[in-house]
Amino acid sequence: MRNAVLVHGTGGSDRNYFWFADTRQYLESKGYKVWWPLLPHAEKPNLSETKNFLEQNLPEIGKETIFVGHSSACPLILHMMQHFEVRVKQVFLVSGFYRPLDDDGYSDLMLPGKFEWAKIKTKADEIILINSDNDPWGCTDSSARPIAINLGATLVVPTGQGHMGSVSFEQPYPELPVLKRLLRV
Repeated sequence: MRNAVLVHGTGGSDRNYFWFADTRQYLESKGYKVWWPLLPHAEKPNLSETKNFLEQNLPEIGKETIFVGHSSACPLILHMMQHFEVRVKQVFLVSGFYRPLDDDGYSDLMLPGKFEWAKIKTKADEIILINSDNDPWGCTDSSARPIAINLGATLVVPTGQGHMGSVSFEQPYPELPVLKRLLRV
């Protein structure tokens, strides 16, 4: 089963969400069935509610499944991976955060009490973090580096690329070429 799950971050949608539309089109052209849901309360997501929504609606996943998350979707995906019963092909975490940000408590709502790194790293053939060196929200390569080390994951650092999609910081980011290069499709 060749499928992919695209998970947007805070303020995101299932339409015109930065590079997600281009990524969906690319994956579909390679024969993947793509699920890109609109998450509940996207403007102020809550980990428990969003995780429950995904678990109740997630298509069957397996060894050919690819997960792609942006921003607040990254801690959500990692939290879910702790409970996967199968190993997936690839997980991409773009501009993610793994500890509270200076954002009036929004990031706290999407963080679990802890991550079980040993469990998480056994649930994917490959985990890739993509974090810029100048993310205005604080989701930088330096904050992602310890996560990459804990997971034995690859950290890719596109220089000067900000949050790789942000309305607040006027980053339209319609494509994410580095992601396409790293997808094993």
